[in-house]
Amino acid sequence: MSQNSIHRLLLPLLMWRVRHISDRAYLILVSILIGLLAGLAAVVLKTLVHDTQGLLNAWVPPQYQVFSSSLYPIIGIALTVLFTRYFLGGDLGRGIGPVIYNVARQGSVVPRSKLYSQLVSSFLTVSFGGSAGLEAPISVTGAAIGSNASRVLRIGRRQRRLLTACGAAGGIAAIFNSPIAGVLFAVEVLLSELSAAYFVPLLISSATATVVSKALYAGQPFVLITTSWPVDAVPLYLMLALFTALLSVYMIRVYFWADRQFSYYSGVFWKVLFGGLALGGLVFLFPPLYGEGYNSVQQLLGGHSEQLVNGSLFDVFKDQSAWLVLLVAAGSMLLKVVATTVTIGSGGNGGMFGSSLFAGALCGFIFARLINLSGLYPISEVHFIVLGMAGTLAGVVHAPLTAIFLIAEITGGYALFVPLMLVTSGSYLITRYFEPYSVYTRKLAQKGVYVNHDRDRGLLALLDVTSLLQTDFQPVRPDDTLGELVHTFRHTSRNLFPVVDYDDGGRLLGVVSLDAVRHALFDDAHYTTTRVRDLMDEPLAIVRPDDTLLDTLRCMEQLDAWALPVVDADDRYLGFLLKSTILANYRRQLLKDSGD
Repeated sequence: MSQNSIHRLLLPLLMWRVRHISDRAYLILVSILIGLLAGLAAVVLKTLVHDTQGLLNAWVPPQYQVFSSSLYPIIGIALTVLFTRYFLGGDLGRGIGPVIYNVARQGSVVPRSKLYSQLVSSFLTVSFGGSAGLEAPISVTGAAIGSNASRVLRIGRRQRRLLTACGAAGGIAAIFNSPIAGVLFAVEVLLSELSAAYFVPLLISSATATVVSKALYAGQPFVLITTSWPVDAVPLYLMLALFTALLSVYMIRVYFWADRQFSYYSGVFWKVLFGGLALGGLVFLFPPLYGEGYNSVQQLLGGHSEQLVNGSLFDVFKDQSAWLVLLVAAGSMLLKVVATTVTIGSGGNGGMFGSSLFAGALCGFIFARLINLSGLYPISEVHFIVLGMAGTLAGVVHAPLTAIFLIAEITGGYALFVPLMLVTSGSYLITRYFEPYSVYTRKLAQKGVYVNHDRDRGLLALLDVTSLLQTDFQPVRPDDTLGELVHTFRHTSRNLFPVVDYDDGGRLLGVVSLDAVRHALFDDAHYTTTRVRDLMDEPLAIVRPDDTLLDTLRCMEQLDAWALPVVDADDRYLGFLLKSTILANYRRQLLKDSGD
């Protein structure tokens, strides 16, 4: 059924709503509906993935599971590629980045295909051991639910942006049973503002999704009960913040480096074969890399770190060396981002959210175990495991508030709020110094799409230099006489003239300003002897078509210039860019972005 057909069927209901239900109440009702649908989607995905993993492991004898775990990922990746190719036309749009782009550039219109594509592809990938998380696919699905529901129900542009975020919040809240973290994730990752009008629908949608998840899917990802934290450990918390920041920078850079390597190869078959075999090899060496890895995190929280070695090549040596567990943990921590990138790059689907939590947990465990082995200061390894999760998530995703409340909610570690704040804020600030953009927004920023904290840059990025170009400035030739220049002055309203060498392909040589040559205008004796080349000045600066408007504005402010010439790569004159034109179009875009 087409969208127009749905609109016609719903038209009587929508008219009744206009007469009897206020806009605010209607928005609340729709946010509840979106939360309900996002919660159901999360429950379905979690249930199918975990049940399928159980079935795949149940029919293989325990002694052969290490081999089956190495072979399953290539099957899942191959199935995902086939689904993407034959059901989605080869366009899956992995990760949260495309949704951020939809919100920033396309009026929060998320394609309808994302209502199911992320669920199916992530189910196929992760069920068979793909080393990635389910959080990004389910948040994208929730965002698609919010966006398409608002379009069907004829809700305005500004409210559609909010309801898209409501869906993403509901997805995160349901998959972790963490309503506040869901709200903060939507605010920090998708939105750039949080007014009271935004907060209430977000919270209601997130809470609704959490209720659905808790009612239909029993269980919490992690469990931790703690009542206090030692003040003497504050220096260690700050050290952990540094380590998680370094890990975050490492994960972001490796993720995009490996992504570039996969982009060089176009053969789908070879990508699947190489990626599947590489992932299988990684899982064979380090079994914790299989799937999301949350089972390994739960083992650490339960004090069973020795189980990290189970099923690996090092299993027979685990009773002979206390350092073997640390070796496997370090290898798993550093290779998790590689395994995730291989999973996604070879055709699978998943996200870095869960991978960040996994690697952060191992980072916190390694840090705490080393401190305890040194005998310097006895610390709780469980505390540092969850603090490592929060610090790494804050650094990789650039969402410190989400990290704080997510870890506090899913582990029950509310007593750790102060350590959580120290670790996440420190990790976030250090990571942003080295990596200004998160794992979700870096690729968008490279394409000129800026969001959230760079709202001015983002709005200016919506404007095109060539569309703002002013071409009514009258060019003059370098060999024109002063008399010819005066004649040109009389027939134009501009007081700035580009000097163009048409014998050299239209190359810009300089500019002539009416104010600068005013003293020469009254010297009739030199009308035939003075040339334009004698009067022109070098431009204060030049603008290229691919320069950003924000940088251009900053340049104009520093030079106190109201107009700058625009030239192409060969220095051919194209026109002028005016500060007033940029600001006028920025204001128009700002009103459009803030309006309904």
